[in-house]
Amino acid sequence: MSEKPITRVRDVMKTNFDLVDGRITVMEALKRMIHIDTKLLIVDKRHDDDEYGMLLISDVAKEVLGMDRSPKRINVYEIMSKPVLSVDPGMDIRYCARYFDRFGLTRAPVVDHGRVVGIVSYTDLVMKGLVKFDQSND
Repeated sequence: MSEKPITRVRDVMKTNFDLVDGRITVMEALKRMIHIDTKLLIVDKRHDDDEYGMLLISDVAKEVLGMDRSPKRINVYEIMSKPVLSVDPGMDIRYCARYFDRFGLTRAPVVDHGRVVGIVSYTDLVMKGLVKFDQSND
């Protein structure tokens, strides 16, 4: 009986993401956003003892657009989530899916040695992990 190879988060995560300062306005942050497919902005630490934050596009839709607030007058830190739950790049994608379910996540930063190295989402887990793995075993 052969063992199934483990697919790790590092194998499916997106390595391109946008890192912003929490003090900029939401409008500035959106204009700087290059990697729209991640659907989020990572908010950088202010110092070594700080934590990363995260601003989802859905947060902007709910807290700015839906509340009829000006994105030029709201700072990222006012609507971001902080601290955020992160994922280790070495985690098995099966456990990552369970982790997301347990804590109600749809995506998370991947943190290695205290630095964000990527972003992982349910879509990455399924389409890059499960489907890709199945195709390689045909």
